Amino acid sequence: MKDMTLKGKWWITLYNGDDIKEQRVGDNVICTNGKSFLAGFLASAAAAASTFTMKYVAVGSVATGEAAADTALGTELNRVAGTASSVAGAIYRVTATFASGVGTGAIVEYGLFSTATTAAGTIFSRDTEAVVNKGANDTLVVITEVTIS
Repeated sequence: MKDMTLKGKWWITLYNGDDIKEQRVGDNVICTNGKSFLAGFLASAAAAASTFTMKYVAVGSVATGEAAADTALGTELNRVAGTASSVAGAIYRVTATFASGVGTGAIVEYGLFSTATTAAGTIFSRDTEAVVNKGANDTLVVITEVTIS
């Protein structure tokens, strides 16, 4: 599994009038507070902005392993809006609840999406796990986290 990382770069140019006197290009370290800020931004943007909506969690029934090239779940059973938050340590978290009668069946795959529309939108992440058999009277809570490191 490959984790998401952030990398920064700086470009520095010293001018004397219109002439370039010196230039530097360097890599830098993304600070822990910056990572926490980004996770907080993702959470607040998902909660408030109509343009950032990466907060919809879907469940499905196909056990094919996840891959970076995935664009959808194998067979999506249902999708619900989650609640976005940030957690100490630069973590973006989405918590979704599939209430009684919603998303019932043999669930083995999970995805984080940008829209409420089933089988549409951008997938951010996907996971497959051992089967969870959700009955009509069961409630399923799914939490997904993205750690920015």
